[in-house]
Amino acid sequence: MGFIWWIIISALTIVPLWRLMPKFRLPEMAALICIIPFGVLILLWVMAFRDDIKVPGVDK
Repeated sequence: MGFIWWIIISALTIVPLWRLMPKFRLPEMAALICIIPFGVLILLWVMAFRDDIKVPGVDK
């Protein structure tokens, strides 16, 4: 039963991160790191300390 919950939680985190990866100039496939336990934390740290983020329509 725990494996099924792990798959559900992984899927629920992969989809939003898949959409966010291009905005942080990271490959979309990097969202699959969420499959690894604590992979979400790794991605959040990488995204948080990314310096050259440009927001379309705000940054020129």
